[in-house]
Amino acid sequence: MKLSELWYLNEADKRIQGYSPRTLNAYVLQYIMLMTELDDPEIAEITLTMLKNLPLFN
Repeated sequence: MKLSELWYLNEADKRIQGYSPRTLNAYVLQYIMLMTELDDPEIAEITLTMLKNLPLFN
């Protein structure tokens, strides 16, 4: 599964769980920032090292 497909599944799950629209908006902003940095890899290809090296956390 590609990273771009993940948000749609995650968003639907969070809506069912009753998350507020503001929380979902914050999550989608973080998702967009992640997509900007990583492009669109397969989920299985994302490593902890890749995440630690993101400029968002430096």
